Formats: sequence, structure tokens, C-alpha cells
Amino acid sequence: MNFGSQHFGSQLFGSRHFGLESFGLRRFGFFRSPSRFRVNILAATILGLLVLAALPAQAQSRRPPPQSNANRKAPIARENKETYTHRWEVGGGGGYLRFRSGEFTQKNSEIAFWMDTTYFLNQRLGITGEVRGGFGNAKVNNLNPYASEVGKPQISEYPFLAGPTYRFRLREKTALGAFVLGGTALGKFDGGSKGISAAELGFWPSTNARPAFSVGLNLDINLYPNIAFRIAPSYLGTTFGGTLQNNAGFEMGLVYRFGRQK
Repeated sequence: MNFGSQHFGSQLFGSRHFGLESFGLRRFGFFRSPSRFRVNILAATILGLLVLAALPAQAQSRRPPPQSNANRKAPIARENKETYTHRWEVGGGGGYLRFRSGEFTQKNSEIAFWMDTTYFLNQRLGITGEVRGGFGNAKVNNLNPYASEVGKPQISEYPFLAGPTYRFRLREKTALGAFVLGGTALGKFDGGSKGISAAELGFWPSTNARPAFSVGLNLDINLYPNIAFRIAPSYLGTTFGGTLQNNAGFEMGLVYRFGRQK
């Protein structure tokens, strides 16, 4: 049966009859050719990509130019000059020393102190004078007949040293240097022995002056241009009793800088 569907469909769905043209859709390209539609989409995509690419370039052009190496190094150079052109340094503090009190005794631990002054000829080289002191309780040999009577008597040593100091690494926050000092040392080894002589206890004889020397490192942590915290591991050689004692320890404390090099 044919109800005239062909005629009815053509009239019902025809663009003119349905009023599509009345809305102007053909004018806006909805009924243009597919190839033309694809060209428009491609052009819009390229335009969008160009806009997105231009945004970072524009933002980057507004950033301030990076500082040059010279501009970054200038404040550090000024800080180093302010720190390392002081003429004088004075320092002091405490420390620790391992010391052998006699030829056949065990080494004992000592609490130490130090005070020094350095005169700098330039930013790196200086002349140092230093006073140290070590205090501990000696270990009497168990075979000594006085061992039980005196226990662990107190002993002390006082080195007086002088020599060159050289700073071979200068930084804004730290400095590293080395020193070689020589001089003399005083020893008191029978002050706490209850009247028993140092020789009878197997200790070095008390003396007023024996050669001594020391080598070590100075690590300075700059708190301010004129104040630093120092850690100084060192070797101390003493010659009490006519023999060489190899003693090792460290010093730590504060250093104050003042005056200016010309």
C-alpha cells in the first residue's frame, strides 16, 4: 500500500518546508561542503596553537633579566674583604688532650685551655703566639709500690708556643688554615702525689722548661665578619724527661678579629 509516503516525507523533511532556511542556517555554513568545513576547523586549530605559544613568550619577556656572575660575586667579595682584612685575632677556649705522664704509664685524658693572638701580615699569613694548659689525673703503673697510696694524682703541663699561621681557604662562612708552632713547656707531675716524687711514681720529672712544638689545623666558622667559632685538631710534641711524647687532641672556642690591614 502506498500512502504517499514519498511525497509526504519530501514535504515534511524538506529544508524549505521545515523552515531551516528561515533560521539562516545555510548562511552560517552548516550546510556547506565537508571539505570546506575541515579547512575551517584546521585554520581555527592553528590559530589557537599560535595564541598558546605566544603566551609563555610574552610572560618570559616580562621577567627581569638574570643577574650576571659579577653581580652575584660582588657581595661575597665585599663580605670576604670585611672578614679577612682584620689585622689582629685573639681567641681562647677549651679542649682535650691525650698525654702520657711517664715512660711506662698509660695515657691519660686531660682537659685543656688555650689563648692565642695572631698578627696578620696579609689576608692569609700571620704570626701566632699561644699559651696552653692541660690538666688530668695520671695513671700510676699497677706494679708501682705507691699505686694504692696515691691513686691517680693530678698533673699539669703548660706549653708556650709561637710560629706562623697560614689560611689557605677563605670563604664567606668558613676559613681553613694551618699552623706550625714551637717553644717550650712547663710540667708539674708531683703536685698531687702526697709528697712522693714524680720519679718514684714513674712520671716525668717536673721541669720549668723543655722544648715543645705543635702542628694542626684551624677551622673557623664565621658567625660575623669579626667573630668566629674555631675547631682546631692538633698534635703536641713535648720532651719531658729527655724523651719525645706524642700527644694529640683538639681545641675549640671563639675568635675575635679587630684592626685593619693597610
